[in-house]
Amino acid sequence: MNYKNDVEKQVDPRKEILFRQIGAKIAYYRTLRDMSQKELAKRANMSVSSLSKIERGRYNDNVSVSLLFDIADGLQIDITMLVTFSDMEKSMWWKPLSKD
Repeated sequence: MNYKNDVEKQVDPRKEILFRQIGAKIAYYRTLRDMSQKELAKRANMSVSSLSKIERGRYNDNVSVSLLFDIADGLQIDITMLVTFSDMEKSMWWKPLSKD
């Protein structure tokens, strides 16, 4: 076990919550439009597996702005709808995460 690599792989808890919130918004708007993951993935030029990971907040440690633009376009929404947060949502960034 390499301690240095384990430390480097840890994600900032605030970022993890942020990724989950963005993923939840994507899933929300996709469901609102009665769209399957397969359909959105096709519209966004990405794999269903990647979209699924993003929706669960588990897409590596990063989601590019370019990818978010493609997803927003696929959903026919403005990208700001995915990256704008209420005060309540922001308050969650400072609370500890429960383990899945």
